[in-house]
Amino acid sequence: HAVPDQSIELSEGEMLDISVDPEMFASSTHFELACTQCHTTIKAFPHPQRTEETRRDYQLAFTESCKTCHEEQYTQVTDSIHGEKLSLAGDPTCPDCGYAPTCADCHDPHTQHPVRDASGNLLAAVRHQTPLTCAKCHNTIFEEYKNSVHGSGILEENNPDVASCTDCHGVHTIGDPTTAAFRNSSIQLCANCHTDAAIMDKYGISTNVLNTYVADFHGTTVTLFERQNPDELTNKAVCYDCHGIHGIYAVDDPQTGLSVKQNMLVACQRCHPDATENFPDSWLSHYIPSPDKYPLVYYVELFYKILIPTVLGGMVVIVLSDVAKRTVFRKSRSSCSRRGRSASTAARGRGCGPGPRRSGRSTGTGSMNPS
Repeated sequence: HAVPDQSIELSEGEMLDISVDPEMFASSTHFELACTQCHTTIKAFPHPQRTEETRRDYQLAFTESCKTCHEEQYTQVTDSIHGEKLSLAGDPTCPDCGYAPTCADCHDPHTQHPVRDASGNLLAAVRHQTPLTCAKCHNTIFEEYKNSVHGSGILEENNPDVASCTDCHGVHTIGDPTTAAFRNSSIQLCANCHTDAAIMDKYGISTNVLNTYVADFHGTTVTLFERQNPDELTNKAVCYDCHGIHGIYAVDDPQTGLSVKQNMLVACQRCHPDATENFPDSWLSHYIPSPDKYPLVYYVELFYKILIPTVLGGMVVIVLSDVAKRTVFRKSRSSCSRRGRSASTAARGRGCGPGPRRSGRSTGTGSMNPS
């Protein structure tokens, strides 16, 4: 098999390449494995006749070989959307299911290099290659992704800070992104990177994205759905409804950036078709108001933070003072009642009793007889 350009013809006329580059295999992660550890049906030469009719059939026949060494990953893939589709291969209701990727579609067994360093960190070369691997099946999405702020960051700069396909979708545990559960939990996917100050501070991006989102009507509703009814769809906006999914661009991009008011209005009108030109003015761009960011909002909020406790506190003081006054007065009257009225003059001197009364018609010590 070290002889280049060797191939055999399968029963349906497809050619199957059977050459293996010795140098590339020697530098692969499988270099210590014997051929028969994967090609388990081959024990001697000449090899037994293959019954697969197409290259795809041949590839599917070797899927179980990977399970021998990679059982955990095999199980994860089986439970993923890829494994679910593969299980339906041949089902007339799902004609494309037979083309869902197998292990060898992503990891060429004869050339696969290690994907992690000695510390367990994903190698930069692997992050760079990941979108290209996914593009074999998802080329339309790749064309949208490659020019985005994430895609260009990886493909052009090999920037370890930006999101690759597997950062959002997983590696072997890829779920169905069209479900309500994925939509409701997507805010946490974005938050994994966008609340990390070690990453965001490099680019001057606010890390308050999750807190400010959860605090508003959209985020509060989606969070409740995620916790109480994760499989129930909500029409409230999540991150990618405004920012895009694979075609995410910088916020100052003149065509789609959300810091451009007209672009923000277009995003709002997807859910709020009657939104007018001033509708986006209430949006604070995931920043908490401060003297530097939205100072007018900050100082108005500060004014009310001082005013409201002062007014309510003053009202409480007035009410408590009135209650205290009434309590003292009642205690004083109760004390007078217990002592009686026998010494009325002395009692009045101590503050008890109704006090002296004067007759408006009396001017002297005598009395006038009206006779």
